[in-house]
Amino acid sequence: MAPPPPSALQREQQRAADIIRLLTLYRPLLDAYIIDFFAEGLWAQLPPSWQAALATATPPQLAGLLGGQGGPGATWPLSLLAFAAATHALAFPRGQLGGSPRPPCQSTHLHPLLRRHVKPKKQHEIRRLGKLLQRLSQATGCNHVVDIGAGQGHLSRFLAFGLGLSVTAVEGDSRLAATAQRFDRDLLRELGKVGTEGSPQRRRQPPRCPPPASPPPHAPRHVAGRLDPEFPWGEFLLPPAPPGPNPGAKNPLGGLGGSEGGQRVLVTGLHACGDLSPALLRHFARSPSVAAVTSVACCHMKLSTSPRAPGCPASYPLSSWVATLPGHELSYRAREAACHALEDYTGRLGAESGRLRTHCYRAVLETLIRAAEPGKKHPGVQTVKAAHTLSFPSEYARLGLPRVGLDPAVIPVDSAPVQAMLDQHHKVVAFFSLTLLLAPVVETLILLDRLLYLREQGFQCALVPLFDPRFSPRNLVLVAARTPLAAALVGLDDDSDEDVGGTETPGEQHGPPKQNTAPPQL
Repeated sequence: MAPPPPSALQREQQRAADIIRLLTLYRPLLDAYIIDFFAEGLWAQLPPSWQAALATATPPQLAGLLGGQGGPGATWPLSLLAFAAATHALAFPRGQLGGSPRPPCQSTHLHPLLRRHVKPKKQHEIRRLGKLLQRLSQATGCNHVVDIGAGQGHLSRFLAFGLGLSVTAVEGDSRLAATAQRFDRDLLRELGKVGTEGSPQRRRQPPRCPPPASPPPHAPRHVAGRLDPEFPWGEFLLPPAPPGPNPGAKNPLGGLGGSEGGQRVLVTGLHACGDLSPALLRHFARSPSVAAVTSVACCHMKLSTSPRAPGCPASYPLSSWVATLPGHELSYRAREAACHALEDYTGRLGAESGRLRTHCYRAVLETLIRAAEPGKKHPGVQTVKAAHTLSFPSEYARLGLPRVGLDPAVIPVDSAPVQAMLDQHHKVVAFFSLTLLLAPVVETLILLDRLLYLREQGFQCALVPLFDPRFSPRNLVLVAARTPLAAALVGLDDDSDEDVGGTETPGEQHGPPKQNTAPPQL
């Protein structure tokens, strides 16, 4: 009799183990800094067959390698093809690409009043995440959302005014919390104007945007306080930084086992930086008052990888399974690589953008810095604006060297060795492309570790490619709940920005979302 198929937990455990084996095999590539390309001879560390193929590869061919298509007219060594195929197979799917590589100037799916102060990328994200939270609210029966790291309150404002949810917005910077409150007041004031006959606001609205409902919904409640990552199941909040004008706010989740007012809540974190995302998951796991959580992580390099204090475990690894696997450790460089935007760089390669030479410029500058002062390694050189449009010796070097305390007048920035390095910019591009193949794999491991942490404790969870990865690179959303998730995830694509539909209007109450029979990726 055939053995039973592996469970979701077993498949995810196997994927994590396979990723770690791959990363261990290519650890030198993973941990390499592109600015060390010349100073540490990174090209020579590649297999000779890879060097021969990559030295003559065109940017569009490299784009094909990153995209899994091989590249037009390219002949790659089998070992390089196997490496690229393994990275594509192990990385979590990031969604189908298509349409414009950039978000529209303004989202037609958000009411004009909800688009104020919000960049197009953010409009895309808050609408998609907001609709997911609306589905979770309907699936769990929870109408109260706690938005952690709310910033200027764009997501909270959409949830409250656009979707009619009750929202508590928690922000560690008291200045941002004050700005969010000011934006809320401005919106409430405009809502009063919109209903007035002959109002300019009313005349400027497109026909598909109906007037807001009356009376207007409740604004988000803003709390200035920082999440305590070391004690996520005790006192939830620490004082804001800098301190705000108001006294310390009451914990909106009420500590272990309850929330303010006794109701259950949904917790969300859009681009919760570093240790904040794991802290949200720990609080969900330990607090029955949290019915579900959505986590969009960023800044993986800021994760703590060793215990901060007794009883305060590291943020990576989070799961028992990954912690037991040999070679699971991720260096700062590896975690930083996980934040790179593979789709954006692939687009630059395909277009043969002049911006591709920027990494070569910085690598040459690093070589000159170390030759002048060997003790200076990876000094902080602020970004040189539009570096690819500059001449290296006469402009870029003369801007960059003084930023690390060196005088370009006494450094040979226009020498033959410098020109020889600049002539190898195509090799720098090829090497960086190889490192980018590993970036989604590392991010998959970090997020898979969190998924396994939740599965080990019996929770329903899924990783969802919610945003378009071409203009929102951190597009994978970790969703977890204490009840089945299928009802919330089935048909999620029906809420896509590309769908034809109405506009979320401040104050409108929305019915249940459309459903289809497509199975969710659980």
